[in-house]
Amino acid sequence: MREVAIIGVGLTKFGELWDQNIRDMFAEAALKAMADAKVDKIDSLYVGAMSGGLYAYQEHLGSLMADYIGQAGVPAARVESACSSGAQAARMAYYEIASGASDIVLVGGVEKMWDVDDGTFVLATAADQEYEAYNGVTFPGLYAMMAQVYMQRYGLTREELAAVPIKSHKHAVHNPYAQYPFEIDLKAVLSAAPVADPLRLLDCSPITDGAAAIIMAPLEIAKNFTDKPVKIKGIGAATGPIALHDHKDLTRLDAVRLSAERAYKAAGASPSDISFVEVHDCFSIAEILVAEELGFFDYGTAGKAIAEGQATYGGKVVINPSGGLKAKGHPVGATGVAQLIEATLQLQGRAGKRQIENIKLGMTQNMGGSGGSSVVNILEAI
Repeated sequence: MREVAIIGVGLTKFGELWDQNIRDMFAEAALKAMADAKVDKIDSLYVGAMSGGLYAYQEHLGSLMADYIGQAGVPAARVESACSSGAQAARMAYYEIASGASDIVLVGGVEKMWDVDDGTFVLATAADQEYEAYNGVTFPGLYAMMAQVYMQRYGLTREELAAVPIKSHKHAVHNPYAQYPFEIDLKAVLSAAPVADPLRLLDCSPITDGAAAIIMAPLEIAKNFTDKPVKIKGIGAATGPIALHDHKDLTRLDAVRLSAERAYKAAGASPSDISFVEVHDCFSIAEILVAEELGFFDYGTAGKAIAEGQATYGGKVVINPSGGLKAKGHPVGATGVAQLIEATLQLQGRAGKRQIENIKLGMTQNMGGSGGSSVVNILEAI
């Protein structure tokens, strides 16, 4: 198996992109990534997208995007794994390159979420239709139940929960691609409109349009394209029950733990080796649960640790230096690829005012549904 590296990245602005359709966004990100890698031809293409058909009424994205970026003829396919579609697409590209089947692979993620009247319906297709969606349960409701159990069991306060989005927005201030690059305070979080108790509007990631793309290549030739390739040192993926009622414990995300264990093993690393991590903070409670499953904090302690500053610059580990899903935005199919872009920029020293110093290893964690799927990557600068 060959080692694999990221050699180029490209990203659109995240937000309400009314003047761009799904192919325009994808092409912008993909062509930026190709220019960054200094390549004009690719061997293969993967497109991460949760639901192009429901959001943009457009399926067959592999063929469409290959043609639209001037690469007609290459093998191309769309990859779907709910909100972890982007990371799953990158994982498939990783193994295609590692196997020797291809050398230059473009991985893109895209979602056009603002062009439908009922985005809640589309997102709910990632939940259990017969037992959850049919009965009116939405993802805010599912994560609110997880938060309720966690708060009752571990004594997490509402103010400590609010520290998660406050931190994320502070990080996003220096991210030019972020949907909401401004700070918020405790009063704003606690007075925001209630969504599903205890979650309020500012505990929830937004609806977002956007695209992200990376170019991947075997490490042995990566320095032909860039002076600073970023090696994917370890990768792990796992699945868990799609329905929340099938979870053994509402404060645990088994798929996240399993995917992390597999990534750590593949990388020969441990949580203490990680300098920063981009996690799937679709809701405030999600960041807390994920941080524990990744091994950064003991169970029941992550919320308090984040509130005490242990997940920002100068703390134990920097969580979501990009601003995360909450402030950077969450175009679901693009999110996992955008996380890899943030990791690449940090490891290459190209993150500007949000640059983390003295980095050892970086990590990304991308999740589908209420823990139904998870992909973890561990990366290092070469």
